[in-house]
Amino acid sequence: MSAAHVRLSSVYVESLDWADIVRRYDRPHTLFFCDPPYYGLEGYGVDFGLEQYALMAKLAKTISGRMIITVNDCPEMREIFAGLFIQEAEIKYSCGNAAKAKRKSSTELIILNRPDGWGHDG
Repeated sequence: MSAAHVRLSSVYVESLDWADIVRRYDRPHTLFFCDPPYYGLEGYGVDFGLEQYALMAKLAKTISGRMIITVNDCPEMREIFAGLFIQEAEIKYSCGNAAKAKRKSSTELIILNRPDGWGHDG
């Protein structure tokens, strides 16, 4: 507990809208990792419509800091985040002790607002 206390002693916990957090803490040295709900999938219990993804794309294009966004690969997300740096990543879903052969495969998009965020020039 002592180590956790020391590590968390300078941590701030905010209870703000995600976009307000980005605006408040945007600095050239800041990295934002955004993992919004997958578009078109139910079960998250939050209202996160296309306008929220569009705002995320707009902020990603205009902030001073770096932003990494992960979303599901669908035409709507590719359209909204066009103009940013997009990389595809194959993911395999598993539930409980499902056998590896039964895992469902899908594609996720990893989106960066700046190419230098990958650690190389592109």
